[in-house]
Amino acid sequence: MSMFDSDKWQEIIASLSNNKLRTFLTGFSVAWGIFMLIVLLGAGNGLGNGVKHQFSRDAVNSIWLNAGKTSLAYQGYQPGRDLRFTNEDYDYVTREYKNLEHSSARMHMWDINLFSYGNRYGSFNMKGVHPGMLHAEKVQMLKGRFINDVDIREARKVAAIGKKVADELFKEEEPLGKELNISGILFQVVGVFTDDGNEQDNRRAYVPVSTTQRAFTGTHFIDQIVLTFDESNLDKSEALTDELRVLLAKRHHFDPNDRKAVFVWNNLTEFKKIMGLIQGINAFVWLIGLGTLIAGIVGVSNIMMIVVKERTKEIGVRKALGATPASIVGLILFEAVFITSFFGYIGLISGVFLLELFAAYVPNSDYFRNPEVNLGVALLAMAILILAGLLAGYFPAKNAASIHPIEALRDE
Repeated sequence: MSMFDSDKWQEIIASLSNNKLRTFLTGFSVAWGIFMLIVLLGAGNGLGNGVKHQFSRDAVNSIWLNAGKTSLAYQGYQPGRDLRFTNEDYDYVTREYKNLEHSSARMHMWDINLFSYGNRYGSFNMKGVHPGMLHAEKVQMLKGRFINDVDIREARKVAAIGKKVADELFKEEEPLGKELNISGILFQVVGVFTDDGNEQDNRRAYVPVSTTQRAFTGTHFIDQIVLTFDESNLDKSEALTDELRVLLAKRHHFDPNDRKAVFVWNNLTEFKKIMGLIQGINAFVWLIGLGTLIAGIVGVSNIMMIVVKERTKEIGVRKALGATPASIVGLILFEAVFITSFFGYIGLISGVFLLELFAAYVPNSDYFRNPEVNLGVALLAMAILILAGLLAGYFPAKNAASIHPIEALRDE
């Protein structure tokens, strides 16, 4: 029996039309199951996209070191010592750390925030850095250059400024070569950059760390050491973190197991942890969605059982007139597949439409962006629907094929 047989279609439509409420409620359970599966998967992808966006601000192969306070006694030193990083620590780490790709110290200068050019003023922030910060922060230069080694060596008063700084202070003027006043000290603008992070990252000026120390602090202290390692070592990221901790423990005389002495943020390790959590959420979403869908499929199977019972006499007449068991099975299976596929497709389209509507009208946030379901998942969902329809119709169809014509004709 061909799927394009008009008589078969007429029978199916007539059967469904005669039980409109039952058909609707059965189909709705299937549509709701696939709708919830698509929406939940889209929400899971939205969380994953948000996490990826958060980590895209900085290089994934980066490690960020912050000095803390010792919590363990070690080699005669009492716990509770405050540690501070210095230029010498930075030089030591960059010299001894074998897996280094790029490096930078960083000074946060939170109090240095008054910028001006001519009669224009604004509140921005300044960071003292080395050239390696270009790679750790994934800064993209729009024009000019970043801080270089000569700037560090000669403590030059130069600055690479964010796009927001350039737009608000220089307006339509070309900022390169101009002198920017940062808290009373003039810096020559050598570059303009953009950063894919949040807006605050573009309201920033990077200046040489040596100039920062000479002009503003008069000390050799730094706030942070930032490193990137060769991406070929991504699978060894945690071992690289431990190696760094051992190096600094040797220099500052603290227990290498003291996690509070030096706080280490390994971007890759944290990324893996969070993405593992997201994958767990997605697996749970699949479990919930498939559970809801299975409940709908069971409903379809039960309804088909009722349909077979109601049409027992009709099936007996068909078999008495020469209908084969295969044609009876095909009819029941086709009706079950039609119900699950038709209503499932409605649920699928509704779920995708809701996600598109959400993406169009709800602004992206830092932790939830672009909820979506890719084509592969949609095709998989349709394949599940067709398979589910076959499963839902199999046992009713098997019962229908086993009906004996004489017994069916006696059935009341």
